[in-house]
Amino acid sequence: MRKGQEVLINNFLPSLEICLPNQGPILPPIKLFSAPVQEVWLEIGFGAGEHLVKQASKYPSVGIIGCEPYINGVARLLKSVVEKEINNIRIFRSDARLLLQSIANNSISRVFILFPDPWPKKRHHKRRIIGPNTIPFLYKVMSADSELRIATDVTSYKEWILEHILYSDKFDWCVKGANDWRVRPPDWPETRYEQKAKKAGRLCSYFLFKRRD
Repeated sequence: MRKGQEVLINNFLPSLEICLPNQGPILPPIKLFSAPVQEVWLEIGFGAGEHLVKQASKYPSVGIIGCEPYINGVARLLKSVVEKEINNIRIFRSDARLLLQSIANNSISRVFILFPDPWPKKRHHKRRIIGPNTIPFLYKVMSADSELRIATDVTSYKEWILEHILYSDKFDWCVKGANDWRVRPPDWPETRYEQKAKKAGRLCSYFLFKRRD
């Protein structure tokens, strides 16, 4: 870790980091923010935080929790948070599934899972964040009619996502035509990984699901 990153981690992360208790549920997510927020969103695997920062800047009345285990990505996010003086972001530095199992039911109104690790080898598919072991927890923490946004550039993962989300019978796919999943919506900021995928000639898919009551 570079010295500048170490300074950011030491000086700014403690006030933003979410630490799970040893037992029992944590406080409702809306209470994790120092300033009052109207609702809470969750981004799982924020990378360097580009999407997270843009959403937090655009919606200051929304509290956004970002999950990312890689310290370099956390340091990059902290740099943006400090420079832009953003106060509606909180960070969880571990497996998002641990957080999903701990936070209050019906407390998240939007979830982003953008370009998650596809774990392409079949023997590793069980590690994919989208799957039968995770979808019930997503459903549990999300509020009625909340949004689940997922993006990927891996063909096999596109099929996997649709198969598991729709088979779960817990979410509806908001789609009327091909452009609804081929074209990124205007309120869906581009990520660095998305730019790399497009530069490499890979087609990206943008899935919008809504939680069933």
